[in-house]
Amino acid sequence: MPEWLHEAGIGEERAILVEGATILAARIDWGEPLRAGHVAMARITRRIAGTRRGYARFADGSETQVEALPPEASEGRELRLRVTRAAIAEKGRTKLPQARPAAPGEAEGPAPSLLEALRAEGHAVRPLRVTDRHFDEAGWPELVEEALSGEVAFAGGSLAISATPAMTLVDIDGPPPLPALCLAAVPAIAAALARLDIGGAVGIDFPSLPEKKDRQAVDAALAAALDHMRIERTAMNGFGFVQLVSRLERPSLVARFARDPAAAAARMLLRQAERVAAPGVLHLLAAPSVCRALRQEWRDELARRTGRAVVVEERAGLALAGGFAQAVAP
Repeated sequence: MPEWLHEAGIGEERAILVEGATILAARIDWGEPLRAGHVAMARITRRIAGTRRGYARFADGSETQVEALPPEASEGRELRLRVTRAAIAEKGRTKLPQARPAAPGEAEGPAPSLLEALRAEGHAVRPLRVTDRHFDEAGWPELVEEALSGEVAFAGGSLAISATPAMTLVDIDGPPPLPALCLAAVPAIAAALARLDIGGAVGIDFPSLPEKKDRQAVDAALAAALDHMRIERTAMNGFGFVQLVSRLERPSLVARFARDPAAAAARMLLRQAERVAAPGVLHLLAAPSVCRALRQEWRDELARRTGRAVVVEERAGLALAGGFAQAVAP
């Protein structure tokens, strides 16, 4: 039976749905305050004429787009809102969070943690210590590499996944015959959507297939592969393009890592440091941008969790993901 596993890391929560030694799905939470489920009062700052949409500002200054505004929600009025989608940070821009009026009598409160959210969805979740081996045995380092690079290999080809302001794009690359390549890519695409937590609008750029029967075969394979997911899709057009649409509540792993790779690498380094078993001072070496992304409160938390002194050293020339942690004699 598939099982959700959870780690409460420093600067992030992470969870994976595992079956055997395979990661079927994954989620990461970086603790942004305006996540799905956050309920608080906000002031309407602008209402778009002729629509039920507008913008609002919470007490901490955070802004959100608002949908389904009631007629009486004029500019300047306060309204209790529920955040339905976190901010989506992509290369070059950030989409504001989305919210809508809270249900009557709904209590104000922060968004649930990742662990709380998974349990609220009805999942049984097993919390693990960061030093446990289950994540690594299931392929967590490989999953992180996929998210960082956007490259997913499959038998016969590869996927290149990139987050754009409009949608997540998936490009298929590989040798002919093209009908066979497209069919081989379908299960890899379906698996990557869940494993990299990709939702919202997704554009898949298959190689062009001149024969209608070949396009129909890919459509049928996609329908079967996505049958267990709540995803709407278009048929493949003559240029090989297919669009998928599903609910979007949070940024995908690809979008998170593409927007702030140094912050992602810093969190990876902290996880590695927590797992150092040898005695001594924790010595973290990383690229300058990764060291700058290591917030002081994270360093303090690492020292508290491990009971050790922590030293951070910049190493020019290291790749973002090339940092490492080791124990050294004091």
